[in-house]
Amino acid sequence: MTFKVFKNGVPSESAAIRQEVFVDEQGFVDEFDEFDACATHIVMFDGDEPVATLRFYPEGGGSYHVGRVAVKKIRRGEGLGRILMERAFDEVRSLGGSAMTVGAQEDKSGFYARCGFEPTGERYFEQDYPHVSMTKRL
Repeated sequence: MTFKVFKNGVPSESAAIRQEVFVDEQGFVDEFDEFDACATHIVMFDGDEPVATLRFYPEGGGSYHVGRVAVKKIRRGEGLGRILMERAFDEVRSLGGSAMTVGAQEDKSGFYARCGFEPTGERYFEQDYPHVSMTKRL
C-alpha cells in the first residue's frame, strides 16, 4: 500500500471514494463541506487503485479532527481502515499534534475504539444518523 497526502482541497480520488461510501451506499446528502478546503486528505492506494481515504484538520490546542474515513466496500475486512488511521496519527504527530477527535457514526464507534479513541461526548445526530464524539491522545 502507498499513500498520497493532499493539502487544502479534495483530491479526485478521495471524492470518488467518499461519493461511493457516504452518498451512494449510506445515503448522505451533504458529503462535501467547508472543512474540505482547509483539511489534509490522505488517500491509500493499492497499486494505482485508490482504496481508502480520510481527512483531518486542526481544531486548536494541538488537537486535530479526523473524519470522512472511508474504505471501498469491496476492500473492507482487510484492515485498511486501521492502517490508514495509523498513517493519520503519524501525520498529526509530525505536525506537533497531541490529540485527535472524531464524530463517529455510532455503529462505527467500535472501529474507532479499536484504534484507541474513547467516547468523550454526548450522542448527536448528523443528517439523521446517530454519532458519538470520541478522542484519542497521541
